[in-house]
Amino acid sequence: MEYKKVVISEYGAPNVLKTVSEKELPKPKKGEIRIKVLTTSACFTDTLIRRGVYPAVRKKPPFSPGYDLIGVVDALGEGVDNLAVGQKVGDLTVIGAYTEYICLDANAVVPVPAQLDDAEAVSMILSYLTAYQMLHRFTKVKNGDTILIHAVSGAVGAALVKLGKLMNLKMYGTASEKKHEFVKDLGAIPIDYKNNDFEEVIKAKEPDGIDAVFDPIGGNYFPKSLNTLKKNGTLIAYGYQNSVDGKGGNVVFDFFKVLFWNLLPTKPSAKFYVITSERKKHPNWFKDDLKTLFKLLEKKKIKPSIGKIMNLEDAAEAHELVENYKIEGKIILRVNNP
Repeated sequence: MEYKKVVISEYGAPNVLKTVSEKELPKPKKGEIRIKVLTTSACFTDTLIRRGVYPAVRKKPPFSPGYDLIGVVDALGEGVDNLAVGQKVGDLTVIGAYTEYICLDANAVVPVPAQLDDAEAVSMILSYLTAYQMLHRFTKVKNGDTILIHAVSGAVGAALVKLGKLMNLKMYGTASEKKHEFVKDLGAIPIDYKNNDFEEVIKAKEPDGIDAVFDPIGGNYFPKSLNTLKKNGTLIAYGYQNSVDGKGGNVVFDFFKVLFWNLLPTKPSAKFYVITSERKKHPNWFKDDLKTLFKLLEKKKIKPSIGKIMNLEDAAEAHELVENYKIEGKIILRVNNP
């Protein structure tokens, strides 16, 4: 049986993403399951992997990108007895999810409640899990605190706001002016980063400082973010968009700069969050926190902001939209029908 997947044919622009056919379905090895993929997503990190500038992925093309997925178990490898054919599961794949079928470690995937919408469920795996762990595992943010979220109209930024509302947080968010209505609807106070200095805005509105900043931008944003905090506040860095976009900063330098700041007693604390590292260090966190998010989704306490749903074959167009910051929320790629 043939199946399709999208591969990075070479590092480069979105047009290097090509749809190819494989003649036979992959066969699960001992301890693996084969998954019929239902949904994956197009996230900013996928675009970095496609360009060859994501430090955690050094695989040479051709290979499939795809950081997360929801699917159903299609076949069991030898020795797998914790899952059943037809069961819905999810995983943080990092690469490989842009495919109709994939084989994964049976002990790594997380069961997904069957009644959940597949597009909403896949939003939990990278975007919401990142937001949830930064709020609840990495900071001392308490109910009613005040925070700043950079790139608030993106998938992780929107997730931070939705989860922050459950904690009654006062939230500021940087975004271009055309996205301010979206930011307000989310529940945050927008700051036009193009025409205003966010550091000055925060200091004017919150002269005593704020409790936490969530910063995926990097470069000159990191020290400015740090300057908006209270003495016991926390900067959570989780990206380096300026560096990869050629707008200043350096991926390695930014990372170690944040670690250095955390050693200085005169400054608020600073940490760098990397979801793959945290999963390796705390595998139970990954499963426990995803189960918590699925329950919140089941109870309709959260609803992810989905900017657009596209087909897997439209991955190149999806990457263009992500890179040009044209979408509010998350882009979902539908792969197979249930």
